[in-house]
Amino acid sequence: MQAKVQWVGEEMFMGTSESGHSILMDANGGNNAVSPLENVLLSLGCCSSVDVVSILEKARQDIRGCVVEIDGTRVETVPKLFSDIHLHFVITGTGVSEKHVARAVSLSADKYCSVALMLNASVNITHDFEIVEA
Repeated sequence: MQAKVQWVGEEMFMGTSESGHSILMDANGGNNAVSPLENVLLSLGCCSSVDVVSILEKARQDIRGCVVEIDGTRVETVPKLFSDIHLHFVITGTGVSEKHVARAVSLSADKYCSVALMLNASVNITHDFEIVEA
């Protein structure tokens, strides 16, 4: 897998993936676009959500929505790395089993989410969930 990041002016950078998709990033605290560390949170949330949705669909759960709210805490000293990240999954559906959601979230965190597994060495990642009947 390859990617390219190009400086486009001031503190703005354009990232282009091997598949040709681009994302604008702002190294100035995210004033004009997603910051690099915000992008890490978004990548973690997306990667985890893909797993959770896939696992729940394979378990034949009637899900209509999946939202993950992500809260990242950074250390005070430079470099301001993440110390803790919490993912709160909100699963919407009809008759969705708590047991299946717990399993899906756990499998994503512990086995399938590549982003979470890479971050686990240095970041305390926690998760919980709620089910909303639709």
